[in-house]
Amino acid sequence: MSGLLALIVALLAGSSIALIFVGLALTRRENPVQERLNRYGGRQPRTLEEIELQVPFQDRAIKPIIQTMSGFVMRFAPQRNLETLQHKLDMAGNPNDWTPAEFMGVRGLSALVTGAVPGVLFFLARTEPSRILFFVIALVALGFFLPTMWLGQKIRQRQHEIIKALPDALDLLTISVEAGLGFDAALAKVNEKWDNELSQAFGRVISELRIGKSRREALREMAYRMDVDDVTSFAAAIIQADQLGVSIAKVLRIQSKQMRIKRRQRAEEAAQKAPIKMLIPLAFLIFPSLFIVLLGPAIPRLIETFKGI
Repeated sequence: MSGLLALIVALLAGSSIALIFVGLALTRRENPVQERLNRYGGRQPRTLEEIELQVPFQDRAIKPIIQTMSGFVMRFAPQRNLETLQHKLDMAGNPNDWTPAEFMGVRGLSALVTGAVPGVLFFLARTEPSRILFFVIALVALGFFLPTMWLGQKIRQRQHEIIKALPDALDLLTISVEAGLGFDAALAKVNEKWDNELSQAFGRVISELRIGKSRREALREMAYRMDVDDVTSFAAAIIQADQLGVSIAKVLRIQSKQMRIKRRQRAEEAAQKAPIKMLIPLAFLIFPSLFIVLLGPAIPRLIETFKGI
């Protein structure tokens, strides 16, 4: 019984630690302009302690630990895996501005903490060494892959948000170009109008165009960072229209019409999947409860009847 209790406590401790890391990763970012105004608009700090306390806790305490752990983990990480990881971070929108080395440090730190704390609890509960070794190895592996699972969830969430915002963005692009704006100015208008993942990606394209990168390279890199089929087809159509001299307004109108059709088709597909998804809760949650309520009162009478027979 004590071993089972220690196992439950260890699992709860490991889960709480993993949730702490996820919470730190999901901290809300403040507006950088407002942050600078708050920092420099008021009284200037007078001491070194005040200057250090102005730095967020994550940068003061968590980030140095992550960088130390990343230096250890990077010794065993192949260069090809780092390039793949960088692409995944780009697809997720570069959460917390982590580099591949820092993300590997997060994975190593998560594995260390998730395995060490339950291991200590098992040891204090005087569990058998073989069980301690087994559970510690399992929890270390789980902690090492938890950040990767979180990153995959961020990628899927960002791609879903981009797909959802793309038809409206193309409508605004079409209206802006037909009203007389150039394509680059229309992208800037979308970036100014909205604040979502797609508008931020358009803003990055505008910044790259301003520093001298060609429109073709900027659009291709944007599509590569998102890895969304709709964005890839949109970028390819704009690049082809730019190369062949076709009117971009016509291309944008065709693209916006196709995206609206795809959005309606996705909504119909989701509606068709709804009855299938409802079968599992109906079969395992609602129907058993109905059977218990309807047939429960008759069970004692059936038992008495069979006893009489």
